[in-house]
Amino acid sequence: MDASNPEPIRAQIFARVVLALGLIVLGFWTLYEFLPALVWAGVLAVAFWPYYLRVRRNWPLARHELLLPALFTLAIALVFVLPVVLTGIQAGREARTVIAWIDTVRRDGLPVPDFVAHLPFLAEQARQWWQYHLSDPEGAAELLTRMSTPEYVMAGRQVGIAILHRLVIFGFCLLTLFFLFKDGDVFAEQLRRASARAFGPGGERIGRQTIASIHGTVNGLVLVGLAEGLLLYAFYLGTGVPRPTLLGVATALGAMIPFGAPVIFLIAAALVLAQGSMVGAIVIVVAGTVITFVADHFIRPILIGSATRLPFIWVLFGILGGVTTWGLLGLFIGPAIMSALILLWREWTETA
Repeated sequence: MDASNPEPIRAQIFARVVLALGLIVLGFWTLYEFLPALVWAGVLAVAFWPYYLRVRRNWPLARHELLLPALFTLAIALVFVLPVVLTGIQAGREARTVIAWIDTVRRDGLPVPDFVAHLPFLAEQARQWWQYHLSDPEGAAELLTRMSTPEYVMAGRQVGIAILHRLVIFGFCLLTLFFLFKDGDVFAEQLRRASARAFGPGGERIGRQTIASIHGTVNGLVLVGLAEGLLLYAFYLGTGVPRPTLLGVATALGAMIPFGAPVIFLIAAALVLAQGSMVGAIVIVVAGTVITFVADHFIRPILIGSATRLPFIWVLFGILGGVTTWGLLGLFIGPAIMSALILLWREWTETA
């Protein structure tokens, strides 16, 4: 080949680029259904990798190289599975009570509780609706029959199929997470070399910033959510909320999602109000509002913003936009994407 003639070389480069892009597109198309599992595994691996390294340095069974990744993966699986299992067991225990209560309402109706008459707004309209639809046995039976129509049954089946699909994705996520723990050092070195070849020194800076943002988001969402659930659980116990443990776990999980905690503590307040305790309901609403306000406007911005070096407004947009676009996965990759974009913007504008 004549080195003085650049045309064959250009043709080869063009062919390689086209081949690489084609293979990348085919790879994404092949793995499309498993991309959520792969991304979740990557997020979990980044979040728990420092703890894994700390344990591995003091791991006495160095010869059993598969045991530690397996134990770490199992521990992470239990962190996510145990709350769901406990909630399912509690729901199963309550199923008989709920079925018996439905039969009683269908047969005898449900009397108007005392708190309806003390509602600050629309008390008379609420009383009339309750008497017609719940106090009257025929109205209660009609309402319950309407809720058991094929549309609601089909919706329940779709929810079950969606849960089964997510369980499968979670299984593949754990499998991928195991191999990431096992070969994490090799994979990290490959990513470092690839970013250096593709983007130069700036590639590693973007990667480190993305990793730091994931760590900060995990601390800001998960740890703060658990703290919110624990604090409100104490108020649930003090005000006599039925099933306080179940609602406490639900509050902790809901607090990890933007505007999720208010939904749970408002349900708890409604249950206390249904028992006739107006003061208890007010206490829960006030305490929940104060706790979530402080957590969302002070603690989380500090934890996430300090790690991602993002102003609070971009942290908020990253979380909300990520959830809107990517679902729950967007809670973590949304701030990471915004952090990388802001870093690129700063380097672009600050470099002369």
